[in-house]
Amino acid sequence: MNENKTVGVIGAGSFGSAIANLLAENQKVLLYERNKDTAATIRRDRKIRNFPMHDNITVADSLEQIATECFLLFPVIPSAFFKSMIIDFSPYLRPDHIMIHATKGLHCEFDIETADPKTIILKEIKTMSELILQETGIVRVGCLAGPNLALEIMEKQPAATVIASRFDEVIAEGQNALRGERFQVYGNRDILGIELSGVLKNYVAIASGALNGLGYGENARALLITRGMAEMIYIGKALGADKKAFLGIAGIGDLIATCTSPKSRNYTVGYRIAKGEKLDDILADLGEVAEGVRTLKIGKLIVDHLGASAPLLQTISKVLFEDLSMDRAIKMLMRYPVTADAEYLDL
Repeated sequence: MNENKTVGVIGAGSFGSAIANLLAENQKVLLYERNKDTAATIRRDRKIRNFPMHDNITVADSLEQIATECFLLFPVIPSAFFKSMIIDFSPYLRPDHIMIHATKGLHCEFDIETADPKTIILKEIKTMSELILQETGIVRVGCLAGPNLALEIMEKQPAATVIASRFDEVIAEGQNALRGERFQVYGNRDILGIELSGVLKNYVAIASGALNGLGYGENARALLITRGMAEMIYIGKALGADKKAFLGIAGIGDLIATCTSPKSRNYTVGYRIAKGEKLDDILADLGEVAEGVRTLKIGKLIVDHLGASAPLLQTISKVLFEDLSMDRAIKMLMRYPVTADAEYLDL
């Protein structure tokens, strides 16, 4: 990519802002925020989430401007709004665009609140890359996932991520745009596995936050993370992903980061639930989406549809949506029969 090219970022939430600032260290960036008041505030104050906005960032007026001036695009918005955004964006997108999304969630073509797991069609549950291919003329698509806590990136702490795509040029363009002295970028061809790694770790992080909220120590958390990864592999395998993606930076790396840090929104949800707060109150107070809550709902539909065993997902789902106490949930999980260690390596 020519060094003078401008990169587009769609979404000025915590992670979108962090990605924009990272990209701005290497080239000019156009940042689009759909909320006009928020966009005006960013323009006026030159700050994003109370952090200084890099001088190379300009707030875009429209999605059309982003598409016209940029060929490398990074959408970073919650999964619940991704389809509507991509439909609005699609009239301006060209086949020569490259799009690398950083949304760690899934989209359903049905109402997840009323869906019957017996009758759902798994093909109607889509990753964000599948949505991009479905709704636009873009061919070269990738995703970004890894242990990337937004606050730490904004604080300019060292980190790494994975860009996954079936196209080598997508990985190369993403690496050239993002890589720097404090940010390493790995490549991977298994886009489905990398996307599902970033999605499924969210509900494990909720459980980890709850453990901490109840006062449990590191032994319990290590057990949770390890068995949580095994469960992620089983679900991912059922959806067609290779287990290797879950054992790398975007899998176990991201899982450790989100399961051990109070800076993670999903961890925070679990912690506060364990302290007795109501889910609706927590989500309203956070002000941003905790993807793990949506992941739990979709994941429960998937495992129930497949008749699969996912004790952690199913138990935490009961805590959030069926009033099972966290303390009772921990006791149920500890009694769950397990006969072998690291059995998922034989899949």
